Amino acid sequence: MKERYYLVREDILPDAVLKTMQVKQLLEAGDAKTVHEGVEQVGLSRSAFYKYKDGIHLIHQLERERIITISIDLEHESGMLSKVLGCVAEHGANVLTINQSIPLQGRANVVISVEISHLNMEPGDMMEGLKSISGVKRALIIGQG
Repeated sequence: MKERYYLVREDILPDAVLKTMQVKQLLEAGDAKTVHEGVEQVGLSRSAFYKYKDGIHLIHQLERERIITISIDLEHESGMLSKVLGCVAEHGANVLTINQSIPLQGRANVVISVEISHLNMEPGDMMEGLKSISGVKRALIIGQG
């Protein structure tokens, strides 16, 4: 089933959902060191927290998270993936996932998901940086979210 999202006014949300958000904010601010401390402070069960924690976010938090998926064809040489990851980090992006195929005919495909909220330039500039690495045969953005 495809995920669907709704924009809902706070006053119509159930208490357990609101308290889950309060616990997340306590943890983020450091006012609670553990989930146990956070749920005790707001009067919520741990099971309710874990049930809702991945389903509620403040809108500004969702807007900050920008993720792209990049497909890259690399020559099968020692250190190639390291060069690619170094380039991504150098541009201020954060690698979330890496999937690499077994090299065939001297080339391997790597698909990486990259969080670009703190990118210090445009994604296209990072892509040009990746394409300029010796041994990178192709690099393109195949998804954005």
